Amino acid sequence: MMIFTWRALLAPVKGGWKPPLRKTPGAPMRLVIILAASLSLAADWPQFLGPNRDSTSPETGLARTWPKDGPKLVWEKKAGSGWSGPVIAGDKVIMFHRIDGEEVIECVEAATGKEIWKAAYRTRYTDDFNFDDGPRSTPLITGNKVVTLGADGDLSVLDLTGKLLWRKNLTKDYMPPKGFFGIATSPIVVDGKLLINVGAKGAGVVAFDLDKGDELWKSTDHGVSYSSPTTAMIDGEEMAVFFTRLGLLVLSPKKGEVRYEFPWRPRINASVNAAAPLVMGSQIWISTSYSTGAILLEASKGELKELWKNDTSMSCHFNTPVRVKENLFGIDGRQESRAKLRCVDWKTGKILWNKDEFGCASLIAADGVILAMVETGDLVMFEESAKEYKELARAKILGEKVRASAALSGGRLFARDGSKWVAVDVKK
Repeated sequence: MMIFTWRALLAPVKGGWKPPLRKTPGAPMRLVIILAASLSLAADWPQFLGPNRDSTSPETGLARTWPKDGPKLVWEKKAGSGWSGPVIAGDKVIMFHRIDGEEVIECVEAATGKEIWKAAYRTRYTDDFNFDDGPRSTPLITGNKVVTLGADGDLSVLDLTGKLLWRKNLTKDYMPPKGFFGIATSPIVVDGKLLINVGAKGAGVVAFDLDKGDELWKSTDHGVSYSSPTTAMIDGEEMAVFFTRLGLLVLSPKKGEVRYEFPWRPRINASVNAAAPLVMGSQIWISTSYSTGAILLEASKGELKELWKNDTSMSCHFNTPVRVKENLFGIDGRQESRAKLRCVDWKTGKILWNKDEFGCASLIAADGVILAMVETGDLVMFEESAKEYKELARAKILGEKVRASAALSGGRLFARDGSKWVAVDVKK
């Protein structure tokens, strides 16, 4: 008999989900049945933007409509301040928020919201614009470890039982220039190394030993942005792809060697780069707002080829779009201007359709539909269609000013606003 853990069955890899299976005589059909059943039941959401950091999920069996009052509420919990999204591994949900003067890392049961453990530490962060004093960065679950990055630079690694393994303050250690809204980039692990866009001189990106916290290398003078990195296989090598304060930065995770750089940032200082880069094959897409827009680049043999650029297709303030086949679905325009939802052709940047005044939203593509957690508190489901916007369902599940990214796992959508966390049932 072959026994698989959830995490092994659902291990994400670039280019799709491939279970690590051994060949066993007479077993292929049983394995297909077991795997199909597992994928329809649950998939982890262990980091910002999901298993492959591209806002897509292999979940199936999602409902195509909801009751009048919206999808069933599974559980609700009071939330502290912050814009950090939830992450899920197996039956555990990690929530990161601020309660009074502490940043709190909380682990709860995915099915019930019941607390499993809680860890906290004092924080010194005060927002200069009085928006929110809580953490902005979304945690990372990697193996049996949980990584969080607080608004004032407190980088923590705990195990999944809540035991602190190590903590250091990046603001104190590297003294990067103070940003507008605190630290918001989400951590990533590449080639076994924990990589952070620290943003200091000589330490634009820093690699840490995941087990002990020791510095392994530091590279570039790129300032920190509000964007979170991803990974890509380019020129036959796994790369770390950042959208920093200065623009695109592609590094080898081994020693931090720069493979590609491309400046892309607004001319005005009072601006941010916040949407995460999207990578398909050797093509890299980045976008910002503030009269700058988007660009699609082709990376090959040390050179970047511009495929298209403009400020009319998809100029993202802070939400990251999702690519489905050859189409890009995302939010165009500034948050304060009631941004549009639109569909754009990936290859050309041609606008295929608009939904005006949709508002900023985190998007998740799964099972042939797209779920949008809108800033107004509405959860919206629409078709993955390049022809027109076709809304399938809408329900208000949260209050106003939703900024945190949502997560999808086990047929449940997990989301938060400024006062509560919720889990709702979105399966058939």
